[in-house]
Amino acid sequence: MSENQDTAAYLEELAATLASHGSALAALRMAELEQRVSPSLAMPGWLTARPGAMGGDVSRAGLMGAGARLRRGQVVYVGNYADGTVSVIGPAGSNTVTATVPVGASPAGVAVTPDGAGVYVTNYGAGTVKLIAAASNTVVATVTVGVGPLGVAVTPDGAYVYVANNADGTVSVIDTWTCAVTATVTVGASPKGVAVTPDGAYVYVANNGATTVSVIRTSDNTVTATVTVGASPKFVAVTPDGAYVYVTISAGTAKVIRTSDNTVTATVTVGASPLGVAVTPDGAYVYVANNGATTVSVIRTSDNTVTATVTVGAGPLGVAVTPDGAYVYVTIEPTTTAKVIRTSDNTVTATVTVGASPQPVAVGGD
Repeated sequence: MSENQDTAAYLEELAATLASHGSALAALRMAELEQRVSPSLAMPGWLTARPGAMGGDVSRAGLMGAGARLRRGQVVYVGNYADGTVSVIGPAGSNTVTATVPVGASPAGVAVTPDGAGVYVTNYGAGTVKLIAAASNTVVATVTVGVGPLGVAVTPDGAYVYVANNADGTVSVIDTWTCAVTATVTVGASPKGVAVTPDGAYVYVANNGATTVSVIRTSDNTVTATVTVGASPKFVAVTPDGAYVYVTISAGTAKVIRTSDNTVTATVTVGASPLGVAVTPDGAYVYVANNGATTVSVIRTSDNTVTATVTVGAGPLGVAVTPDGAYVYVTIEPTTTAKVIRTSDNTVTATVTVGASPQPVAVGGD
């Protein structure tokens, strides 16, 4: 494919994204486009500038001043709670930290947009969310949300970001084009983990200060169900088919919610004080970080049985699976490391040095 043909195809993709929802994240991808356009190919008029809705320069020139080509492949982002940075490991599998991004106080949650162009990071101590442009590993926007923002999730279309505000019992909804909070939803006490269903229709929020999970309908940001799961639910993960939600419970279990009727259908015993939870892309397994132990439990979803227990070191917290399902990244909170588990045999294959007190982890890319 010629350079111009390649660029034309990319422009069609970008135009479709903007037509469906004028996302600031689509605008961020102009950084990549600049690297691909030949000097003889004119930029279309609608792409030469975007509104300054992000509270800064979102013009083509402003975006290009921030960055380089958007990286492809699978990239891992680790929030280092104690030193206010995000470590960028990439591509996944290389297990090399390629950038360290200052993001401000207490990064407690990380989520990557579906196209990999942006990374949202919650600042627990500041009541803000930072947006990192993946093309440049630069913070390009700061959004004020509720008190003690923790968990964060992006809708599958990249249009909205849901943030659990742990200290005020709410969820902030950020429009990704305007980078502004457009709704605030009251949920249960001390919400912690948040996950969106694959169809984007519902958001599940674990209320750590209660015994419940709140279910938010995204069409009108209304809580349509409250599911009792047990004391101190921590984090949540939805299976790729949207049929089930796995919730970690402080007592050493994971609860399984059937989304069709929001009923708890199973309780799986894992390790002590489980926190992070993630589902493999094929939906076959769930990985749970047992923060009160030294292990990660591997649950087979077909019968909700623990089929493996992987030793990773004391205090595992965050867990994320690569999009190809080949590896699982686990942050080890009391240290400056993340462990890498190969899913084919559940063996730890690498230890990556990141920042101080790594907590959240997310993977984006192809």
